[in-house]
Amino acid sequence: MPPASRAERAVSMAVTGARARLLLPSLAASSSPRPRLLALPPRHRRPRGSLASSAAGGRGQLRVRMARTESTGVAVGFRAPQFELPEPLTGNLWTLDDFEGNPALLVMFICNHCPFVKHLKKDIAKLTSFYMEKGLGAVAISSNSIRTHPQDGPERMAEDAKLFNYPFPYLYDESQEVAKAFGAVCTPEFFLFKKDGRRPFELFYHGQFDDSRPSNNVPVTGRDLSRAIDCALSGQELPFVQKPSVGCSIKWHP
Repeated sequence: MPPASRAERAVSMAVTGARARLLLPSLAASSSPRPRLLALPPRHRRPRGSLASSAAGGRGQLRVRMARTESTGVAVGFRAPQFELPEPLTGNLWTLDDFEGNPALLVMFICNHCPFVKHLKKDIAKLTSFYMEKGLGAVAISSNSIRTHPQDGPERMAEDAKLFNYPFPYLYDESQEVAKAFGAVCTPEFFLFKKDGRRPFELFYHGQFDDSRPSNNVPVTGRDLSRAIDCALSGQELPFVQKPSVGCSIKWHP
């Protein structure tokens, strides 16, 4: 072939340079270092979704890590949602209408395993038994997922109801829809409703049992809840500011 003319060589060099410029950005991108995800050393890892206990301050002393949660977000005047739930102990079904004849209704979200609930179980049974004789309606509901916490299943619920002699029905919310309808977020969580005649149950108190917690050495008295029940049954207004209930978070289905 005849040698390329000067003009043809210039065109060829220009095309080659253009191709090089087009390739450079992609080459740079592919050769640039990627960000690295740093993993914690194995000794710091814990199983996800479980309560982890670790030694703290000496042999035999355990520190329990739990999702501490406060009851929030439900305003006074909120109407009690309808529900229909089974009672594992008896096999009976209970609905909101079963409490229509009561002037006040206490709905408690509890479970079997929560340390905050265990701290109060005996006193919850005593307090509710006392006020149920005065006309209070009461019901407890467990909504925890048994996929992650099988100890909160129906069989264990029936055992707990017998062991602590619960005077109220202890109901199983398998779908968790009732907990969501009430806006419940923790265990224990207390919703006290009152009604006037034929009016629907309306939320009167949404707060703590008392100031006692599993590790604060404050005696369990049930003072806050009992004062609220007294006011609801007597038609008086609450004379104190409500404090939120504190406990473990409800264990939602994964």
